[in-house]
Amino acid sequence: MATAPKEAENAIVLEEIPMETQEPPKGQKTFTVEEAVETIGFGRFHIALFLIMGSTGVAEAMEIMLIAVVSPLIRCEWQLQDWQVALVTTMVFFGYMVFSIVLGLLADRYGRWKILLLSFLWAAYFSLLTSFAPSYIWFVFLRAMVGGGVSGHAQGLIIKTEFLPTKYRGYMLPLSQVFWLTGSLLIIGLASVVNPTIGWRWLIRIASIPGILLILVFKFIPESARYNVSTGNVAAAVATLQRIAKMNGVVMPEGVLREPTKERRGRFKDLMHPKYLRTTLQIWIIWLGIAFAYYGVILASAELLERDLVCGSAAPAVQDPGDDSEESRSPCHCHLFGPAAYQTMIISTVGEIALNPLNILGINFLGRRLSLCITMGCTALFFLLLNICTSSAGMIGFLFMLRALVSANFNTIYIYTAEVYPTTMRALGMGTSGSLCRVGAMVAPFISQVLMSASFIGALCLFSSVCVVCAISAFTLPIETKGRALQVCI
Repeated sequence: MATAPKEAENAIVLEEIPMETQEPPKGQKTFTVEEAVETIGFGRFHIALFLIMGSTGVAEAMEIMLIAVVSPLIRCEWQLQDWQVALVTTMVFFGYMVFSIVLGLLADRYGRWKILLLSFLWAAYFSLLTSFAPSYIWFVFLRAMVGGGVSGHAQGLIIKTEFLPTKYRGYMLPLSQVFWLTGSLLIIGLASVVNPTIGWRWLIRIASIPGILLILVFKFIPESARYNVSTGNVAAAVATLQRIAKMNGVVMPEGVLREPTKERRGRFKDLMHPKYLRTTLQIWIIWLGIAFAYYGVILASAELLERDLVCGSAAPAVQDPGDDSEESRSPCHCHLFGPAAYQTMIISTVGEIALNPLNILGINFLGRRLSLCITMGCTALFFLLLNICTSSAGMIGFLFMLRALVSANFNTIYIYTAEVYPTTMRALGMGTSGSLCRVGAMVAPFISQVLMSASFIGALCLFSSVCVVCAISAFTLPIETKGRALQVCI
């Protein structure tokens, strides 16, 4: 069996090691990265991988959900109008959208690990700067930069996907939702304590700590062996696989590592290749629709709960959808969250993991396509059910189920997208999908806050219709990735 230099065995090799591909002697055994990953199986390395790369979701959730808990305070401090507060969220997603494509291209060309580290450094730096923002304009600009950095966190999911054996991907990847939930609950809990005492600027600084700590432990996770092989970096791939086998206490496959090398990587036109064109277009539709529904539910929750829920009565005019604490109104719109508002946010957020066990079973037994089709169809149904006159508890129940369903949709499409594309374009595929996702997030506020005020049933029907289109797209996807080995190149 071919071995890497001793130095490469004792360290995590991050840089590319050029090595000419030579034909193995006739009759000599060979193996691929896919075969090595399956032979090594699941062990201690993968537990560390799951905890470290999964924790990127904690940092991402805290940065994304941060705006929701600081909006009332910046509205008061700078005397902002509603559209100015909404613009902050829009610009965060705009930064995410633009950088998602760029970082996806760079990750396929220069490595997942390097881009992940860069994105965390970028997000932490601009997040800390945000806490010193002297004006509203600076705040918007700096949060947009944070959104750009957060878009690179998706490389953590790609690294996990490329190291996990096939039969474990459908179980371990959905469990990553626990980290997003943890981050969301953590920022809400911190906000309830920090905002009323030392202020929102300190909340932003504290929220940056998880991302900074993660940067310090990234060194324990190597660059993807699949990526190294796709660049011809066979020695680095072998060193990484040997290290993982040693950690897991197993033996590497016999022979030498052999994989076809793809020199050109991360090309946008590869997404339009006839083999993937239909898949790419349908995935983009699904990503856009899921984000549209997800952020639509979050942004519309407060307004939905303020409606007159007695059958046959007219809905009252919404005086201020941001006034969750029912505090007295003032010229500068200081409607700060009270304990009840934070409690409602926590309850609805917990709903995101309610269907996780069923989602995992569906992904692994029904397949990615059918599972996504079912959850998207149920999401469409529950949007229509919101129009039913019911009690406040009933409405909260509907919202709880909607949060659970839209979260399950995200779980499934994340896994499918990471599995369907080959190594040479996987990061780009995730990046462009994430970019379209943010387009849906940018449109959602206009439907959930503007159209819903004018036509409640019209807004719900629009959300429901988009989910139906996504369900059909999911059912008709040309490739099922359940039990399918990760592809190396087109």
